[in-house]
Amino acid sequence: MKVYETAQIRNIVLVGHQGSGKTSLAESMLLASGRIRRLGSIADGNTVSDYHPSEKERQMSIFSSLLNAEWKGQKVNILDTPGYPDFVGEVAASMRVADTAVFVMNAQEGIEVGTELAWAYAAENSRPSMFVINQIDRQHADPDRLIGLMKERFGAGASVVQFAGADGAIIDVLLMKQLTFTDTGAMAAEAIPDEFQDRAEELHSALVEDIAVNDEELMELYFENGELTEEEMRGGLREAMLSRALFPVFCCASSTSAGAARLLDFVISVTPSPDLMPPPLTESEGELTGTPDGSPVALVYRTMAEHHVGDYSYFRVYRGTLESGMDLENAQSGSSERLGQIYTLCGRDRDTVSRLITGDMGTLVKLRSTNTNDTLRKKGDRTVIQLIDFPQPRYRAAIRPMAEGEEEKLAQGLHQITAEDPSLQVVHDPHLSQITLGGQGELHLRVAQYRLKNKVNVEVAFSRPKVAYRETVTREARSSYRHKKQTGGAGQFADISVLIEPLDGDFQPRPDISVRNTVQATTGWGSTIEFIDAIVGGVIDMRRFFGAIQKGVLEGMQKGPVAAYPVGNVRLVIYDGGMHSVDSNENAFRTAARMCFRQAFNDARPVILEPIHDVTVSIPDTYTGDVMGDLNTRRARIKGIEAEGTMQKILADVPEAELYQYSTAVRSMTQGRGIHSSVFSRYEPMPRNVQQKVVADAAREKDNA
Repeated sequence: MKVYETAQIRNIVLVGHQGSGKTSLAESMLLASGRIRRLGSIADGNTVSDYHPSEKERQMSIFSSLLNAEWKGQKVNILDTPGYPDFVGEVAASMRVADTAVFVMNAQEGIEVGTELAWAYAAENSRPSMFVINQIDRQHADPDRLIGLMKERFGAGASVVQFAGADGAIIDVLLMKQLTFTDTGAMAAEAIPDEFQDRAEELHSALVEDIAVNDEELMELYFENGELTEEEMRGGLREAMLSRALFPVFCCASSTSAGAARLLDFVISVTPSPDLMPPPLTESEGELTGTPDGSPVALVYRTMAEHHVGDYSYFRVYRGTLESGMDLENAQSGSSERLGQIYTLCGRDRDTVSRLITGDMGTLVKLRSTNTNDTLRKKGDRTVIQLIDFPQPRYRAAIRPMAEGEEEKLAQGLHQITAEDPSLQVVHDPHLSQITLGGQGELHLRVAQYRLKNKVNVEVAFSRPKVAYRETVTREARSSYRHKKQTGGAGQFADISVLIEPLDGDFQPRPDISVRNTVQATTGWGSTIEFIDAIVGGVIDMRRFFGAIQKGVLEGMQKGPVAAYPVGNVRLVIYDGGMHSVDSNENAFRTAARMCFRQAFNDARPVILEPIHDVTVSIPDTYTGDVMGDLNTRRARIKGIEAEGTMQKILADVPEAELYQYSTAVRSMTQGRGIHSSVFSRYEPMPRNVQQKVVADAAREKDNA
């Protein structure tokens, strides 16, 4: 297999909403390049990129695929990504290692949520971007309407290079030619028909002006000559794309391969090669300058197990040259990795290469201790590529093995799938005795379920997760407790009086209480308790028993008196008590403190606190009323609505208990065009009627235990 130089490489990522035709476009590009001989289809399950059984079964992309094609002596690496929002983690990883983002848009639809999500990642990574309006041959296609929406959402930088002609032809205003295509994707250029000439000239002038306005030299040439050459326009377009000032708009019909050859032409002649891209961000000092003769550095952006092969580690070379047999260090673990055979992939097909240089992408098999987001480098090098920022979960479910005794297998499987896909997150809460798996949606977790069965042969069940409620007090209360036990020989005696109050400010002096010492303790569940030693006259030897009192109270806090949820954010003042010279010991004071705390807590008007999340819901304007109404049924407090292009963003505070399966509900209400994000904000007291139900549920669970 040929080894390409950095300037001969282009790395593009196909992104967009589900159904926009990314996989079909990738197939068309492979056909036009001669990489494949016939066009596969998603319905027949024979496309190059959607080769996993789960993708064929659902007829949709679930994983990103690495493809490659040679076009006019240049290598084009193509990353085909899923469009369904549940798999946006694949988009995040692919966007990081690509150099140009190609947004594939459905000519029959508007701006969809998958496009919005990908746009945010492209902006975050400062990726040059372009649009391809696909499916222009469909009956209800309306490319002109879509172009209007694109300019409204993405700005005037969305600059038209092509528009649809008659009978499947495409008018190219950069070349000023009409393009026609054969069934194999071969392209022919001819004069623009008279009926499209005026529009083509108008759009050509607009494109020239868009290019010139972003470059002073080109602007001067434009004023002098009234025109720019094709070569000047290409150079100006490249610079404008690098600065994200222009986003060229192309057309295609991927089902017939129309437009694919011209798109490949544009990719190799205009989009930037890796050596023209800004250096990647690093977490180490200094800038990473990518040169083929430098010390090798590569980022593993994805790992995936393949049957009969093992674990594939997908990587991009950011500096130097990777060669088989080379020893590299994992920057995250410090372990050494011996590189085996290096492959370039085109879907599941792999080609062996002797080396890959700066800017290229490939895979390694059976690295011992390297996962997604790890940097590989020469020993002694301090370079660490900045981690890919994977999305936080939008959907969470409790997970357990269906068969008893398989907890260890489950833990092993969860470790493996989260190492491969960091957009999956596992949380183990010992206070709730549950493990939860978080992802981007219900389908994301179903695919994880399939992978657990495949990897470690463990069947799992999902259920509604318990909510991590907390208990606290709302007013001051006092209580005394005497623990006295005499059973022959040494007995137990401890007498203690405490004051309990909310921890919402400094302790206010009382006439009968003198503060001697204050200690704050953080619990294992993230809450705070403040202990105040106000014992005077030595009625309790606090140097001897203060630790035991703390232990007793913390034991009582682990399962609160209201519904057995952990207690937090309270102040406890130990202000009186008594002890016995013989029978008082640490166990006695620990017991007395625990019982006294519970009595005082129950008298201090206890409440259950529930976690509140900051929620953002992004939806087309049409669905605002439905989504607002649904949020109101979930006890949400609407904080505002913001317009973002053609989308509306609803900002709200929502109790965590009301967010179970919310991602599914939003998509259902918006025909798959809405999405939400949530992040924990704070704890708040829940309404009394809701608390009564939570207490009743806790009592019922205790009875059934």
